[in-house]
Amino acid sequence: MTWLSTANRLSDWSRARVCVAGLGASGFSAADTLVHLGAQVTVVDDDDTHTSKASLLEFLGAEVRLGPGSTSTLDSCDLVIASPGWPPTSSIFLQAHRQDIPIWGDLELAWRLQQPDRVVPWLGITGTNGKTTTVTMLEKILSTAGLTCSAVGNVGRPILETLTDEVTYDCLAVELSSFQLHWTRSLSLHSAVVLNVEPDHLQWYEGASDHLDPMDVYRQDKARIYHQVSTSCFYTSDPLTEQMVEEADVVDGARAIGLTTGIPQISMLGVVDETLVDRAFIPQRKDSALELVSVADLPSSADHMVANALAAAGLARSFGVDARAVRDGLSTYELGPHRIQTIGVYDHVTWVDDSKATNPHAASASLRAFESVIWIGGGQAKGTQFFDLVSEHASRIKAAIVLGIDRGVILEALSSVAPDIPVVEIENSTTSAMSEVVVAAAGLATAGDTVLLAPGCASQDMYESYSQRGESFAAEVARHIKEGK
Repeated sequence: MTWLSTANRLSDWSRARVCVAGLGASGFSAADTLVHLGAQVTVVDDDDTHTSKASLLEFLGAEVRLGPGSTSTLDSCDLVIASPGWPPTSSIFLQAHRQDIPIWGDLELAWRLQQPDRVVPWLGITGTNGKTTTVTMLEKILSTAGLTCSAVGNVGRPILETLTDEVTYDCLAVELSSFQLHWTRSLSLHSAVVLNVEPDHLQWYEGASDHLDPMDVYRQDKARIYHQVSTSCFYTSDPLTEQMVEEADVVDGARAIGLTTGIPQISMLGVVDETLVDRAFIPQRKDSALELVSVADLPSSADHMVANALAAAGLARSFGVDARAVRDGLSTYELGPHRIQTIGVYDHVTWVDDSKATNPHAASASLRAFESVIWIGGGQAKGTQFFDLVSEHASRIKAAIVLGIDRGVILEALSSVAPDIPVVEIENSTTSAMSEVVVAAAGLATAGDTVLLAPGCASQDMYESYSQRGESFAAEVARHIKEGK
């Protein structure tokens, strides 16, 4: 159906037969949106637990098939909408490719449905780590500046929901995962940043390309965020992000802006005398810098938190936000739970929950913030390795406590790179394991140490989410402190 290549909100969607793959949050929002546009919608999901959503969509006129085998056959259709959690090797997508049926994600659908008369600028953020912190920092700055905005996308709220909100947005702060970017083609963001690119989710990419390895496809997907950016492409201290910007096909006039936690050169944001400064969006940038906010006023002075704040500040400045709003937004921003969160101090031992550190790069950034650490790691490694992490932080890891289904990956790295580090292996594979973890950590820690839950792995082998893992840790730490007192 050729009209789909330029389809927008005003197109005649009643002509379209659309298959929505998946009935999670993004799949439901896509199906609901398309039904209201008049499309003929079929939703398929092998998971049969989404019964309430299915009933609502059926009431609205969609066809819904749930349960094992529902995705084995792709019915005749004009378009497939992909849910971000479904890998590109899923049978339904392979069938679509063989039949030359286009596949969009919810981001692609949302972008097209803003056209041609309801376009809201998107300020986009992707990266292996730091996306959610940066996008919520950006939202806080924008709202402090008096702008109507919302943090959407991978951050939790499907972006399609904004199309029916009863407000007029000045802009959207959009968190984009590599999964979502994989299915985009026509995005043209106002400004964008790739925070970092490290191995993660490689299992999702297994078999995604006949001639590229999973990491190469992952990098390519991250780089899609810069495609047709109209104003500013931000790169970071990760050299790969600068290469992505150099290679990006952008709108004429778009600028490349650097971010550094060191002293910035011209057309960069950076840090001078423990203060975040702007040398990119001021007329006198050749010989001066504009102060934005003191590092001491950020929620954490850890390097990765400073880097996130710089990215949020840069995106806001690219949209014309003044320095005072940047300062006030960042100085009043509060970190969400399970993000390098101090949950207790007892006998001069600090207990920190960074359960959100779900890959080695995030765990490494967390470890970098402390000097003497009892490190708690493990879970689902998602195809990643820990040799580099252990090598970099061996001098600060006083002892390690390792649990979870892929704990062997961490144990191998510790024994190979730093065999002198004491290690406690927790074999318990139930949620009660956290009690053993805290008892072991309390026995290893002495005054001045930090007990750090920075697992470097996903949590679903033992917990419903990283949040539940962090809550379990916090509860056991609270119990330990109460009993100690």
